Amino acid sequence: MFGLFKKEGALVAPISGKTVDITTVPDAVFAEKMAGDGLAIDPTGDTVVAPADGELTMLFGTKHAFGMTLDKGVQILVHIGLDTVSLNGEGFTALKNQGDMVKKGEPIVKIDRELIQSKGLSLITPVIFTDMDVLKSFEAQLGIDVTAGETTVLTYKAK
Repeated sequence: MFGLFKKEGALVAPISGKTVDITTVPDAVFAEKMAGDGLAIDPTGDTVVAPADGELTMLFGTKHAFGMTLDKGVQILVHIGLDTVSLNGEGFTALKNQGDMVKKGEPIVKIDRELIQSKGLSLITPVIFTDMDVLKSFEAQLGIDVTAGETTVLTYKAK
């Protein structure tokens, strides 16, 4: 009842690791914020979880990325690694399906770190808001060690 007009939200780390500034990601689409804004995680973990409660509105067939829609129409994208689409799903196991309602911390994708790294690909994982028009503001927690499903990495205010 009291949360009816709540417009603030938070995202927890979708994967364990260390947070980094999105502008330092070695991929122009993310570094130049063409797809949205947020942060990235240099991962140490191998399970990618839901960063908030919401609907899994997009799960790429290659399982390297997923999108979620949260309260107030906030949309996020978690992109596991850079150029990982080239693996055509190899090294990724989907644990949920597109359209599923998920809770914060629920496992979405399991990754084979060794396989992905053996292909010479970076595992740096951008976590971005894809529709900035619905946000009033957001704040990223940069340069910190994070635990998947536990550590808050982004806070935001929806319009």
